[in-house]
Amino acid sequence: MTTNRKSRREFLLKTLQGSALTATGALGWFYLIQQQAQASPHAVRPPGAESREEFYARCIKCGQCVQACPFDTLDLAEAGSYVPVGTPYFVPRQTPCYLCPDIPCQEACPTGAISETLEKIEDSRMGLAVIDIENCLSWQGLRCEICYRECPLKDTAISVEHQPRRLSKHAMLVPLVHSDACTGCGICEKVCPTQQAAIRIVPPELVQGEIGEHYRLGWKSETSITQDFKSSTDQSAKDSENPALDYLNQDNEL
Repeated sequence: MTTNRKSRREFLLKTLQGSALTATGALGWFYLIQQQAQASPHAVRPPGAESREEFYARCIKCGQCVQACPFDTLDLAEAGSYVPVGTPYFVPRQTPCYLCPDIPCQEACPTGAISETLEKIEDSRMGLAVIDIENCLSWQGLRCEICYRECPLKDTAISVEHQPRRLSKHAMLVPLVHSDACTGCGICEKVCPTQQAAIRIVPPELVQGEIGEHYRLGWKSETSITQDFKSSTDQSAKDSENPALDYLNQDNEL
């Protein structure tokens, strides 16, 4: 009789322990799923990473890309951070991506979360550099242009433009970012000398708009009409360069 009661108690105790473990595991899994769903869109992922949803679906949190990075750029997110636990990301202000031509993180990824279709590191789009012109030294009239000089795709991803200065006749040299070439490597953010970087890497979808298909930019389309227009304008330009035609077009006074 005593043995049966003891066996029953042990059975109930093990059942309760198993239920507690199951509940704890379920809560932990729920936390991970919830954190992944609410992950900050500001996280900068490795070069060649698929879309946010696709990347987090494919990434198995193995950390092999982190180990393969020669600059220790990548890190694995810890619990409580704004990035899903165990997924790779980097903080440009701390350590940017130095655009390794052989893309070692891609080679190390076993699942294709870092896309295998990326052939040139210059074609990666980890994010987009955005300039805060209210705090950028160059836009305030000081000589800086550090982001421009340090950009690995200088004159392609970042160029410098002359802008008139308000208080003097001297022109300002201000940096401009070109979204079609910016890789989002974050080197510009790293080297920015202001206390808080005046140029930052953010996901393009947070700052870029979309024109919409109902707007037609006819002058950018290659049609017979635009070709005829270009031909006529080119001919007009050539005529204006011909002094004889310019003379014939003038009103001659007797």
